[in-house]
Amino acid sequence: MTAPPTPRRPVTVRVFTQRFSATPRGARLARHLALNQLHTWGVPHGTDASDTAAVIVAELAANAVTHGRVPGRDFELRLSLVTGSVRVEVTDTRDGACPPGPGDVPPADPLDEHGRGLVLVEALADRWEVLHREPPGKTVRAEIDLPGWSAAAGRTGGR
Repeated sequence: MTAPPTPRRPVTVRVFTQRFSATPRGARLARHLALNQLHTWGVPHGTDASDTAAVIVAELAANAVTHGRVPGRDFELRLSLVTGSVRVEVTDTRDGACPPGPGDVPPADPLDEHGRGLVLVEALADRWEVLHREPPGKTVRAEIDLPGWSAAAGRTGGR
């Protein structure tokens, strides 16, 4: 006799993608829209996951605007909510050298005014990587684990 199959929850994937002007205003808007989207998906404002996502989106968007800007081209923010984590991806269109990846980010000098963005991403993200992109450009992807998300998704219908 075989045991009845265990019911499985479907894997719910939610995706939000938006392009922004490669300006400081575009970077601010990316952070605000990301937080609103996460709240809609059941990751409330003010939670550790929401606050972590806010910092990561802000830093990656600022890097795209500062270091990845190509005149006349936008940068892209993509959020994905999958069972157990939220993925943040920021893509720019500048060709050339990629930023350092996980484990290769140099510590910032205490007197420097810049250079802390990827240090923060490395400290806050559960996983992250830098991806080459075709056509020219790069994507920095960071993931934040959401402990207990599957229970919350059941209460909110996974939205």
